[in-house]
Amino acid sequence: MRQIDHFIAGGAAGSAVRLHDIFDPNQGTVQAQVALGDAALLDKAVNAALAAQPEWAATNPQRRARVMFKFKELVEANIDELALMLSSEHGKVVADARGDVQRGLDVIEFACGIPHALKGEYTQGAGPGIDVYSMRQPIGIGAGITPFNFPAMIPMWMFGVAIACGNAFILKPSERDPSVPVRLAELMLEAGAPEGILQVVHGDKQMVDAILDHPAIGAVSFVGSSDIAHYVYNRGVAAGKRVQAMGGAKNHGVVMPDADLDQVVNDLAGAAFGSAGERCMALPVVVPVGHDTAERLKAKLIPAIEALNVGISTDPQAHYGPVVTQEHKQKIESWIAKCAEEGGEIVVDGRGFSLQGYEKGFFVGPTLIDHVTPEMDSYHNEIFGPVLQIVRAADFETALELPSKHQYGNGVAIFTRNGHAAREFAARVNVGMVGINVPIPVPVAYHTFGGWKRSAFGDTNQHGMEGVKFWTKVKTVTQRWPDGSPDGGNAFVIPTMG
Repeated sequence: MRQIDHFIAGGAAGSAVRLHDIFDPNQGTVQAQVALGDAALLDKAVNAALAAQPEWAATNPQRRARVMFKFKELVEANIDELALMLSSEHGKVVADARGDVQRGLDVIEFACGIPHALKGEYTQGAGPGIDVYSMRQPIGIGAGITPFNFPAMIPMWMFGVAIACGNAFILKPSERDPSVPVRLAELMLEAGAPEGILQVVHGDKQMVDAILDHPAIGAVSFVGSSDIAHYVYNRGVAAGKRVQAMGGAKNHGVVMPDADLDQVVNDLAGAAFGSAGERCMALPVVVPVGHDTAERLKAKLIPAIEALNVGISTDPQAHYGPVVTQEHKQKIESWIAKCAEEGGEIVVDGRGFSLQGYEKGFFVGPTLIDHVTPEMDSYHNEIFGPVLQIVRAADFETALELPSKHQYGNGVAIFTRNGHAAREFAARVNVGMVGINVPIPVPVAYHTFGGWKRSAFGDTNQHGMEGVKFWTKVKTVTQRWPDGSPDGGNAFVIPTMG
């Protein structure tokens, strides 16, 4: 049985503490095992980081940027290998896996411009002979705890900016699909990063707690479910760390009566069912405004959903593949059953889906449920699967209220030809990321990613300049150089001193 080890101080580091099975979601069989570490193993990674980070921080930003350029080049050269590796453990089709890698590379490209991003502020003549300037310095050792659904993109969102800023980084990826993160660490070393600057440790809650409690780790970035994000945030902050913890989502797509329904249906097919719905920026709730809009949309959605091709992850004709585990498949199907019990109308039922030759695979067929209401648990909670719920709204104000009052506030979209309605919606909706005729409003890498309410805990978002702020500390210097006269020149008096 192939074993995936930790990557510490520039090489593989085994551990006999515990092993966790890694499944092939297409076949439903175990294909490898990953070594799960403990606090003692984390200490080894921290010690290697402590040894490497000061010299890396002292390396000028241009040279750190060159490592990022080389890393980008190596990832691009190995993208086919990475995509196949990713899809074999996660289950998303290869085209989606390539997109996973590419969206991570977008942030690496931003990190290549770190010399500009790290420039501070300067004021000449703040007082008699006084100049004031600020500098951004690395926090030291950062850590990332990442989910199974984007094993390339989200780690690169975190470690790309953190390392470019001069930090060492310890990554704890999901134990469900850990191979790509280890390979990325190998490529970072090949790109010229010193040993100990990017390390990978595997584990479950035991490792998460060790990271949150370790006194040498200064900042932690997390992406996962909201309950765990809340836990990570509270425990990390209590330990004196800087923490950003991104949680779950229930993104809505509001469809106005004037929307281009053919385009909406095409967008929903990808946004709701792509990657089997296992995305925090998926669009699992569509909100048609008005009875006529709902009926017309439903009539177009049914044949489009029935035409979706569910296949193995290497099938180039498949729109999406299996979900990540048998447990997750069962959870999704239980939510479908729950919604039906609550009064939802199952229009297209994906339960019991079986793929010939892959009967043990973790497949869930596309599901469409109409007449879902805000009182239902299945609406209130995140299903995280290929399930699209229709929540009908009588008017614009009701449609605006639905995502605004929901416990999650990650992303939202509105489909309309009316500029005033779009502008009003974007300004008033209580959600962190908004798409106007864009179903998945993930910002480009030089902007910032982050939701509101129970979708995010902490004050700083992912990547862009928000990422630079998170992974650095600001130091402000007030300096005066005497002019050589006997009294040392005019004294500088703070205004509040009189």
